[in-house]
Amino acid sequence: MKFLVVGAGALGGYFGARLLAAQRDVTFLLRAGRAAQLAKTGLNVKSPHGDLSLPPPPHLLSEQIAGHYDVIVVGCKAYDLEATMESFAAAVGPDTLILPLLNGMRHLDQLGARFGAERVLGGLCMISATLAADGTVLHLNDTHALVFGEPAAHASPRTDALLAAMAGAGFDARASADIVQEMWEKWIFIAAAAGATCLMRASIGDIVAAGHAELPAALLEECDAIAARQGHAARAPSKVRALSMLTAPGSPITASMMKDMERGGAIEADHIAGDMLARAAAGAAPTLTMAHAHMKTYEVRRAREARQPAGAQ
Repeated sequence: MKFLVVGAGALGGYFGARLLAAQRDVTFLLRAGRAAQLAKTGLNVKSPHGDLSLPPPPHLLSEQIAGHYDVIVVGCKAYDLEATMESFAAAVGPDTLILPLLNGMRHLDQLGARFGAERVLGGLCMISATLAADGTVLHLNDTHALVFGEPAAHASPRTDALLAAMAGAGFDARASADIVQEMWEKWIFIAAAAGATCLMRASIGDIVAAGHAELPAALLEECDAIAARQGHAARAPSKVRALSMLTAPGSPITASMMKDMERGGAIEADHIAGDMLARAAAGAAPTLTMAHAHMKTYEVRRAREARQPAGAQ
């Protein structure tokens, strides 16, 4: 099975490196800057599950794609999805499977509209990882799961084949018979965590220490009610686990969106919070509406500051 891993950032770099180290047929689709960096340093991973130091991996630039791949793994940010789809379009053939690892749900419609819904699997990953300044992939926790399945909620020979190709590759791969439900449950948690930590610009532990554990709890309830409206309310174990994580004293959890805001980067405001709100009844999610307003105001200010001449006040 031929894998094309789009990008070698935190997600693509981690799971692609694990597959490559397990001698799977992996090629990375890179931008020129990352390709030059990997040519010098190789692909390096620091992880509680074992470090990797691989030679420069097989890779190509978008304009160098000359054939189709069996599986294309997509782990970009939502705001880069349109450009990313264009970058790998030439690699999509009649039997190609596209495995996106984005949070939320809207990307399934976008990928399906571009390449055909029959080519798009549901997918998610459970991992905390980041990219160091020198290009090393830093795996920050003990979890490294990759879950995928047919959006129509059934097992299939092609997901069985994908699971077999990922088995023994050094991470926890799992085929799900209800991947859309699992994606919703992750989205509920991510939207609540992003809403709370972005709105307060603080970790969950700091919010709890300030005496306001009710804020992330309220966001969780609002997001779960929206999911229920769509037929995907969180199942009891998922909701209990999410509430525990979102109200844990001393928790260092911050959403990646908050980290992006703190460094002045682009954020997934519309994909994570805005699309959740779009699926709610009017006025049904006041706390999430406030959090989304904070995110959108940040985007407006960031765009304005980017247009200002250097040194302007």
